[in-house]
Formats: sequence, structure tokens, C-alpha cells
Amino acid sequence: MDRPFKKIPATAKTIGALAAAATAAAVGALWVRQRARKAERDNPPAGRFIKVGAVPLHYIEKGKGPAVVLLHGNAVMLQDFIASGLVDRLAERHRVIAFDRPGYGHSGRPRDRLWTAQTQGAVIQQALTQIGVTQPVVLGHSWGTLVALSMAVGDAADLRGLVLVSGYYYPTARADVALAAPAALPILGDVLRYTVSPLSGRLLFKRTVRTMFAPAPVPDDFFESVAREMVLRPAQIRAEAEDAAFMIPAAAHLRARYSDLKMPVSIFAGADDKVIDPEANSVRLHRAIPQSTLLVARGAGHMVHYAIPAEIADAIERMSVGPDHELRR
Repeated sequence: MDRPFKKIPATAKTIGALAAAATAAAVGALWVRQRARKAERDNPPAGRFIKVGAVPLHYIEKGKGPAVVLLHGNAVMLQDFIASGLVDRLAERHRVIAFDRPGYGHSGRPRDRLWTAQTQGAVIQQALTQIGVTQPVVLGHSWGTLVALSMAVGDAADLRGLVLVSGYYYPTARADVALAAPAALPILGDVLRYTVSPLSGRLLFKRTVRTMFAPAPVPDDFFESVAREMVLRPAQIRAEAEDAAFMIPAAAHLRARYSDLKMPVSIFAGADDKVIDPEANSVRLHRAIPQSTLLVARGAGHMVHYAIPAEIADAIERMSVGPDHELRR
């Protein structure tokens, strides 16, 4: 006679499932860590480092002349400006400094502070002081515009001009912020960054980049310059998630200060930007800043600096050596 089937207690099943999940998560985390280390070996620093307190900042510097500082957006690194051609174009007549913002590329992002746009701007300004840069033109793209604006609105602002490209300037509800923010949370965020986030990021990376460039095609060499594996490291995912969480509060904080800006401001946007609405942001900002200029490029998307690098460089040149330079000193 067959022996009756012995039922396994539900608690034992639960414990077994949890143990299997924990094992899978541990293996996945180890794989993610190894991929991150390999990415850093395969993509060594392109420039040099400067330490601002406990924060190591990676930057490149090229050319001579009036200083221009470049601040990249979310989900990329300073290589974005190299790939767009802006660094080489500007370096013909300027001293160009492009930073990996804190937490991106090879720059550090210690957990001893909240990395708001204001905090990032202060660290960048201290770095510029240490390397002897005064009165630069500062260009920010996308999230980098919030850092650039934070550097420009204070009483001690030392900017010759401001170039804002594809920026987010007025607070609105955004679904992408809600989706990205959990990876910024303590404990839960750490788990996500070493398990789910890198894997889902690999699946979505090319689609996300295509959306950023649309309706223009993605340049053939973009993925060689902005390495996917560097973008998907847990450390950079944390920076991207924290920046997403701070984006709306940053715009809310800055919006009351736009009319106080005294330096020249050039605003650029792509007419078909699928990431940030140019009418609700760039066009509205232009109305709020009397001395600003605005160019909305037809057929261009969020990565408008790839579409019109010459126009952006011309705006920087006018700020650097324009006839009213003495008035801006």
C-alpha cells in the first residue's frame, strides 16, 4: 500500500522561496558589481581629477581663451559633449571645461549630503575657483540647466553668460520622476540598483536614447562615446534617480529667481523634444528673462546640441567677446 503524501507546511515553502529569491538576488548583485568594475576598466577617465572636500570630480579641459563650462544632463556623462562636437568646436577659441557631475562618469557622490541642484552648483563653483576659472560662460543641458541656473542666481554669481539647452524650468507632474525615484531611496534603492534597475536599463537603454534624439536619428558613434555599461552602474543609477527626485523641487525653487538674472542668457530647445515640452519651459523662460535670446530648432529633439552645435557655439562666442563685455564684468 502506498504511503500517503506528506504535505509540506506553508511556512517551509515560504522560507524556501525566500531563500531561493535571496540567492538569486545575491548572484545578480555580484554580476552587476563585476559588470560595473569591468565598465570602469574598459572606460578609464578621459581627463583629470580635482577634489572639493570629500568629492572627487572628473573633468576634461581643452583649448585656450575665455572659459566655457559644460554641464551634462541625466543618463549621460561628459562624453556627451565630446560626441556632439561641442568640445572640439569651442576649444578652437575657448578654454573648455566639461565636468562629470557628481555621481556620473568617474566623479564621486558621497552620501553625506542631499545632492540638489544648489549643492551640485556650489561644488562645481568651488572646483572652478581651485583651477583658476573666473567669469566663465556656463552651458547646461537638460538637468544640467538646473545646476547652471543655481550657479547664476546667487548674489556671488561669477558668470559671464548662461547657455541653457533643452531645460526643465517650471514644476509640473511627471510620470518619469515617479518611476525613477524609488531607486534613490535608502535600502530599497540599494536593492533595486543591484538587481532590477541594471537589467531593465539594458532592455530600455537604446529605446530611451532614440526618444532623446527623436525625430533625429541617433548618431552612429553615440554608443561608443557614451558607454551603456558606464550609465548602468549602480552608482550612476543612484545619481540619476536622486536627480529625478530633486528635479521638480529644483525648478520650484528657482522659478522665482529667473527675473533676477543680470547676465546674458541664450536658450535653445528642439521643437520636437519628446522629453521636455519646449513651449512650457524654454519659451516661457524666455518671456521671464528680458535679456534672453531663444532658438527653437525645427526637426530637433531633446539632444538639440547635436543638431545645432554651430548656433550654440556662436552664442557662447558673442557672450565671451561681445561689444558689451566691459558692461558685464
